Amino acid sequence: MEIIRDIKIPKRKIHSHKGDYGRILLIGGNQNMGGSIMLAARACVYSGGGLTTVATHVSNHSALHSRCPEAMVSDITDIKRLTKLIQAADCILIGPGLGLDFQGNNTLTLLFQHIESHQTLIIDGDAITILSKLKHPLPDCEVIFTPHQMEWERLSWIEIDDQTPELNRKRANKLGAHVVLKKHESELYLKSGDYKIDIGNPAMASGGMGDTLAGIMASFVAQFDDIEDAIKQAVYIHSLIGDKLAKEMYVTPASKVIDELPYMMKSLEEE
Repeated sequence: MEIIRDIKIPKRKIHSHKGDYGRILLIGGNQNMGGSIMLAARACVYSGGGLTTVATHVSNHSALHSRCPEAMVSDITDIKRLTKLIQAADCILIGPGLGLDFQGNNTLTLLFQHIESHQTLIIDGDAITILSKLKHPLPDCEVIFTPHQMEWERLSWIEIDDQTPELNRKRANKLGAHVVLKKHESELYLKSGDYKIDIGNPAMASGGMGDTLAGIMASFVAQFDDIEDAIKQAVYIHSLIGDKLAKEMYVTPASKVIDELPYMMKSLEEE
């Protein structure tokens, strides 16, 4: 398993505008878990996503406008509007704070019905749990799963103690998707091969950290050319920031990781 090191962030072209850096749709955040999708949205914006739209419960709209005014917002229950947003996006992230009720199930089903082959779909959090129960066939597009070990157990039927690289690879192949298994030294089962990181720390074991990674990944996938490079860059920079903050912080809140994103990306920018 190859270790990811020394990544670089592509330099932006002088003649460019926000539309050149991706149209990203983030779907999630019920009335009880709005923080998850807000963290994902801020991470997406702060890591360079060009046009970020959030479909979430109406109770989250005011807080989202306040916390992340750079993102657009839409009512997750407005099916007509959500369908148009799905069709217009380059990359779609579903799952952070989505909830496991009928609304979450219906939203995931709607997305699967309307997403097209040229788009990329990131399935995270509650959407993984819903999918593991529905056993709905994956859409015909690039799919990235970002489970923690328990979510991966639900999706793969491999118990945590049995999650070896060999079994994980077989299940990823069967799914026909990229899998980012979040754990100590996270493992990436991409279509080109298996990778891992040897950075990250226990100070990052805090709420919202996975939502933040998902938002970074959606941003990178939408704005960079190579999907696998984007996945590697997102996982690496997320933990690299965590390591930097952990030198002076006992715990690294996800919001602090987000604040550091533009600065870390600048330090890793290609010459």
